[in-house]
Parts: sequence; structure tokens; C-alpha cells
Amino acid sequence: MAQSENNKAYYHQKLNRIVEYIHNHLDEKIDIKTLAEISHFSPFHFHRITRALLGEPIGAYITRARIETAAKMIRYTSLPIEEVSYQVGYETPSSLTKAFKQHFNTTPSEYRKNKTFNFKMTNSMETKSLNIKKAKFITLEDKNCIYLTLKGAYDKMDYPSAWATLWQKVKEQKLFTAGIEHFGQPFDDPNVTEESNIRYDACLIIHKEAKASGKVGTKTLKGGKFAVFLYEGSYTNFRYVYDYIFNTWLLESDYELRDEPVREKYLNNAEKTEEEKLRTEIYIPIK
Repeated sequence: MAQSENNKAYYHQKLNRIVEYIHNHLDEKIDIKTLAEISHFSPFHFHRITRALLGEPIGAYITRARIETAAKMIRYTSLPIEEVSYQVGYETPSSLTKAFKQHFNTTPSEYRKNKTFNFKMTNSMETKSLNIKKAKFITLEDKNCIYLTLKGAYDKMDYPSAWATLWQKVKEQKLFTAGIEHFGQPFDDPNVTEESNIRYDACLIIHKEAKASGKVGTKTLKGGKFAVFLYEGSYTNFRYVYDYIFNTWLLESDYELRDEPVREKYLNNAEKTEEEKLRTEIYIPIK
């Protein structure tokens, strides 16, 4: 068996533990932290890996599992809809009705009356043509940086202001040298995390000793082995870039992820470059 097939099996075996737990605990509150512990996936990559394997965010899968299980119980048993709602984890029948109608465009009671009703499901994953180069593999040393944390939706963050603040610190603390690099650390998957909780660090790699000041902190970006993808195009397509990396490349590769967040290196100035010509290196930590 090819190593990449072994890798797919490895990830799917971990996924199976999650899926089995979900379907055995539909009548309870399912905690994402518990699922991450069961799977032994790195917490930095849990949401992206499960989304890649399931074809949808883990929260959406749990909701769908509850609603589809409810549909089967409504069709093939005579249990009252109220009892069905409790057995699939809804506190009230009205909560099930609302979710059921949003998902299937019909109510549980209407569905019970119409036994010929057929559900047509579509895959929620989107695809997009992207200009991504074949991965290269490098080993990095630790890199010191000054950084500023931003919170909110990725497309609404004030990146120009963040970079300007960091460069102001370079000027104030006389940190300028050749080789300063712009890195970003997107910690959260916007398909899963609420906008208000999404966290991103804008980082300037520096080569002199810096001091934390105000909202600007200092830290070390840990080195190690990385698969690096060169992407050319708009930042608005990053979600599709990560979908490709985690949905296709990872499962077809021989590599396992390390317990480190991904990072992005920006190779040109977004203020002075056309969107389609922006060049970004995506760093995926691997063992």
C-alpha cells in the first residue's frame, strides 16, 4: 500500500472516533474540545482537518447528524415529535422544528404526513481555480518577531494600520536591518469560529532585540519542518487555498501535521500591488 494511502487511512481512523462519538451522544451536548481530545488531532488544525474529511465544518456535521437522525425516527417510528427532539439533543420541539425547516425546507410534522418526501443533499464545500505552486519542503530556524494581535472577521481586520504600528516600533526602537519579513498567523478557521473570536497575529521578523510596548508584543516563531505553498492571487481566496491544502494535498501526501499554527509570508505590498498579482507563501508545519 502506498504511503499516501496509509496517511489517508490514518486520518480517517481518527475521524471515525469522532463520528462514532457524535452519533452515540446525539442526545447530549457535544463539546468540541472533547472531540479534539478523542481524535488526538492537533488543536491548531482540528477544525480544518475535520472539515476536509467531512466536507463541512464539524458544527454543521453535528447539526446535520441530529436532523437526519430525527428524520429517520419520524419516518420509521411512531415516537412523538417531542420525544424525537429530546433524543437528538434539542431541548424543545420548536428548536427541532426550526432547524429541520431550515435544513429540509419542511417541518417534522409535514414530513411525517408526506412519506414520499425526498431530500436532495448537496456538498457544502466549494471549489475554485487557484494559482498555487507545488509544495516545497524547508526547515526553518526560530525567528524573533514583534507582533500585533487583531480580532474579528479576516476580511474586516485593519491590516494597514497593524503593519504601520509595527513599523513605527521598528523606527522607535531602531530595529531596522536587512531581511525584515512580514508574516501572519491566522489562528482560527472562519468556517467554524464566530467572527468576534477570530484571532490573527501580524508579525514582523526582526534581527535585533526588541521590547514589548503597548499592544505590540514580542515572541518567537518556532522553527521546524514546513511544507510551503506559493500562492498568487487575492487574499480573499485564502479560504479556498486552505481548503485545497487540507482537503487534497494533506490526504494525498505522506506527511503528518505538527502541533503548530500555520503561517503566511507576504512577499509584496498589498497597498501597491494588484490583487491578482499578490504573492503569498503558506507555511504548513509537518513532522
